[in-house]
Amino acid sequence: MVKHSKTGRKRQRKHRRRQAAFKDGFLNLFAWFLSDDSTFASLKLHGNCKWVPRTLVCLTLVWAFSDARNLTDAFDEALEITQKLLGPYGLLTTYQGLMNALVGWSASLLPPLKALLRQRMEQVGGPFWRLDGWIPLAFDGSRSTTPRTVKNEAAFCAPNYGKSAKARSKQRKKKAQGLRKPPDNPQPQEPQTWITMMWHMGLRLAWDWRLGPSNASEREHVMNMVQRRKYPRQTLFCGDAGFIGYPLWSALLKRGDFLVRVGANVHLLTEQADWQYTHEDEKGSVVWCWPKAAIRAKVPPLQLRLVRVRLGKEKMWMLTSVLEPDRLTNQQIVRFYKLRWGVEVEFRGLKQTLDRAKLRSRNDARLLVELDWSILAMTLAQLFAIKEQVKAKAEKYDPTKRSLAKTLRALRYCLRHLEASPAQGKDLATQLAEAQTDGYARKRPKKARYRPKNKDKKPLGDPEIRLFDAEEQAELPRWRAAEKIPA
Repeated sequence: MVKHSKTGRKRQRKHRRRQAAFKDGFLNLFAWFLSDDSTFASLKLHGNCKWVPRTLVCLTLVWAFSDARNLTDAFDEALEITQKLLGPYGLLTTYQGLMNALVGWSASLLPPLKALLRQRMEQVGGPFWRLDGWIPLAFDGSRSTTPRTVKNEAAFCAPNYGKSAKARSKQRKKKAQGLRKPPDNPQPQEPQTWITMMWHMGLRLAWDWRLGPSNASEREHVMNMVQRRKYPRQTLFCGDAGFIGYPLWSALLKRGDFLVRVGANVHLLTEQADWQYTHEDEKGSVVWCWPKAAIRAKVPPLQLRLVRVRLGKEKMWMLTSVLEPDRLTNQQIVRFYKLRWGVEVEFRGLKQTLDRAKLRSRNDARLLVELDWSILAMTLAQLFAIKEQVKAKAEKYDPTKRSLAKTLRALRYCLRHLEASPAQGKDLATQLAEAQTDGYARKRPKKARYRPKNKDKKPLGDPEIRLFDAEEQAELPRWRAAEKIPA
């Protein structure tokens, strides 16, 4: 028997600890997010179910983190990694089994996981959880392309594609300009899935999301997200000019306040006979939203504040439900609307960095599962980075400097080298803490030099504002008394 010296045994123990560092680093983060199956206590699994919720979540997240080109290759890699992390117990061992489990159970697994995400966001958010006293949530929509299969075309293509008034108008313009005629047998519309995301502007993380076909309504998606759960006190919903209308604004007011950009597509009412578009002050103007359909339905008017602000060289109209200028100043309105543009960067990260611009599933149900868990994995990766960066940098932490590309690179390297010995300063926690964008000052903007202007995009213009008519003037006092609306 070979006897090892005391120094040799110490070196072996130290070597084993260093070997386990990558594995322990990821397990610590995963346990911080999801320590056990208590999150799914209300989930009633079938008696012969072979998987455990926590193990299934870990396997699916590792599968979504993978940058393998094919889904089956990503699963093979994720299965090997998850077995090293959690062992073989309660683990699905086939790709078909994983997809069948996700298709059947994602609707039950995702809501508690999203709620857990928001809890962890509040834990590590610090001063970025609330900005100026508000929890600012932006929302916007985007599309991802899907494979052109029969099931995907049936599920995601708009049935009336090319037949709308706008599409026919474009066709007439092309014909009048003498452009080449379209082919007699044109290729059908490419199937796409619509993503509507609600996004925390302080932490720059996805708060919630909804998926649908290419012709889905992002307003309905937002209303669905707002109506299905409660929101923290003093939540401010922020949207672009497409998120308008009495039904949407009424739903938002039941959960918080809102701030949206408006233009000529909005019709408002005023009690000021001398109101003019040149009117511009720090307080803004009190206006009303009360369409005729709302009056006939016996629902109350919405009293709002219209403010004109300047962003760069452009002046724009902003409409908010916060009537008190000291609660939401013009400077804060400009700040929040600028922050709202970060949701576009989130979509870019999903499509380019995570490579989900074109999804890979050839079945519509599996495709939605692929996209749902990809967004969850992307959000969780950034949450891990926030946790480590706040821990390392404390007061100097800046969410705008966080790099999704470096975060994913660190996680993928860790998962592929669980048995490796990380060099000093190269462990997962350190790499996530340093996953930030470059700090050098650019002399020129990173804007595309040759991007053509969209000729079909028209300026928003000014909102349509008129005085109350006789019917509205007769109804307003009754609602003022019933709803205690100030005069």
